[in-house]
Amino acid sequence: MKPYVLSATLALMAAPALAQTVATEVQRLGENQVSLHLHPFLTAEEQSALRLVATNEQALALFVTRPGRHAALAVAPEEGFIRSGMPVASATALSDLPDAQAARDAAMQGCEAARKVGPACVVVLEVAPFR
Repeated sequence: MKPYVLSATLALMAAPALAQTVATEVQRLGENQVSLHLHPFLTAEEQSALRLVATNEQALALFVTRPGRHAALAVAPEEGFIRSGMPVASATALSDLPDAQAARDAAMQGCEAARKVGPACVVVLEVAPFR
């Protein structure tokens, strides 16, 4: 195989991995660290709602029910998080879990169980105690 063909082949193989890179915003809010994973499918309304949770302690308190624990929100990309001003049934937020992996896994399981169409669910929000 000629070098330029190999380079093109490697570039094409790497393209899916590069396409999956997601911008993440991390900030501290009170005693929590909030991470937003801004997947390209999120609408402006969905991003705004997630940023509200990440920057407003009262909004975060609706999501995190017990301080010092972990929480996550998983969303089905094709179904979204908010449609017509209402939360989508497959969007699953779970809190009060002992660690980050447990929170991600629980949110993903709930979302996958409720997802009707499209690709697998992804985590769009994570909350952890700030240490």
